[in-house]
Amino acid sequence: MGSLWHILRWVLHSVWRDCSQILSVLRHGNGPKRCILHSGTVTGSGRHFAGRYVCFGIESTAGMSVSGGNIFYVERVGLVVAYDGTKYSGWQTQPNGITIQGVLNDTLSELLGEKIETIGASRTDAGVHALGNVAVFDTESRIPGEKFSYALNQRLPEDIRIQLSEEVEPDFHPRYCDSEKTYEYRILNRRFPVPTERLYSYFYHYKLDVDKMKEATSYLIGRHDFASFCGSGAQVKTTIRTVTSMDVWRDGDMVTIRISGTGFLYNMVRIISGTLIEIGNGQYPPERMDKILKACDRGAAGPTAPAQGLTLMGIEFF
Repeated sequence: MGSLWHILRWVLHSVWRDCSQILSVLRHGNGPKRCILHSGTVTGSGRHFAGRYVCFGIESTAGMSVSGGNIFYVERVGLVVAYDGTKYSGWQTQPNGITIQGVLNDTLSELLGEKIETIGASRTDAGVHALGNVAVFDTESRIPGEKFSYALNQRLPEDIRIQLSEEVEPDFHPRYCDSEKTYEYRILNRRFPVPTERLYSYFYHYKLDVDKMKEATSYLIGRHDFASFCGSGAQVKTTIRTVTSMDVWRDGDMVTIRISGTGFLYNMVRIISGTLIEIGNGQYPPERMDKILKACDRGAAGPTAPAQGLTLMGIEFF
């Protein structure tokens, strides 16, 4: 208790104009906000933090002391992001390309007047679309979390739109929390292409046997080593992943492959889709998928299907 009053007295002395708001946070929690120490040091409870940004939960301030700098509080905001990936070099920021994350970072930084770095749940490739990717960012702004969607959608390009924004817990990290991602790969399967579908599906004119494709998916469901379906250049500790469900269906000329799982390797969904297309056109029977999986050899699987057919449909966090 003594340490808490030490913090409060220091706040009253150093940042008088903000004291009422900070006192409210310290006493009542006020949602998922956190204290931030700028250019100072926090010690106590067996921990020591130092640096420009030092974060600690409101509930952990007891037993800590503060020296130097100014106390602020921040909120972590979660975004559900939809985008047409046609014109972008993927999600992740790159030095020589326009990316979804880069546009979000720049737009948020301009809106808030502070440098913002978003953290994304799924780093989709160039040309891949999303209806429900998830990102978070930390900000000192007092704008309510649910208002960011409106503010951002007025400033973002038309091919990126925020579907939902809200405050989330301070320790919520979209890449490290347990989750299930769902992707769909769309194949326009007809004699001639349709121009309006060219950016959101893969045109394939040979007739596909959907029943055989669906039968082949049964070998992939569960926890397996998916090395055969991992693109070259991937840097991962293990190629073991879990596919929770798969389905294939036809609606007119459109064949859709849906796959859900707790994590995916680089190009995994597109390689699985390319392999299913080869099974669907009769190059080999559905049971060949089992041999391809067990081979743990990228050369055993089919080609990587083009990016434009793939959409991240959504992410469910547990």
